[in-house]
Amino acid sequence: MSVRRAVMADAQGIAKVHVDSWRSTYKNIIPDSFLKNLSYDKRTELWKRNISREGNYVYVAENKEGEIVGFADCGKRENNSVDNSGDLTSIYLLEEYQGKGLGKQLLKQLFFKFEELGYTRVFVEVLEDNKTRYFYEHCGASLLRTEKIIIAGVELNLLIYEWDDVNQVLFKHSFS
Repeated sequence: MSVRRAVMADAQGIAKVHVDSWRSTYKNIIPDSFLKNLSYDKRTELWKRNISREGNYVYVAENKEGEIVGFADCGKRENNSVDNSGDLTSIYLLEEYQGKGLGKQLLKQLFFKFEELGYTRVFVEVLEDNKTRYFYEHCGASLLRTEKIIIAGVELNLLIYEWDDVNQVLFKHSFS
């Protein structure tokens, strides 16, 4: 399995992982009707925009057959006004590839990019009921605050985590 920077031709594969992982990750959290209506075509267009957007960095994880089985992206959200900081905006893996170290490989790429960009702090938003929050906590993120959001008519808790030292994260978790 390998991780590399995404190219435009990856948009469709990323979209498939995005939709399929949302359907497994958010089952019983977000209404089924919302999850069933997620569209590969719409997500493909979204990922074409994300890959081409300046200041956004997208990476893919591939299996031995070269199929995209996960992705991650980072940059700086428009609403992030904190100096020298960035945002981990997503890490998703197909369910059958979770727990195999790919998440850490993707996280490593993002943190190397944060380091290259000179960011010292990183934020990530995750729904409280999403078990990925424990992955972020294990990798050293600290809960900063909780906000209420509404998705598909359901009020959910959005947790905002922070890593306050990119270099310490890279060193502590021996991502190399």
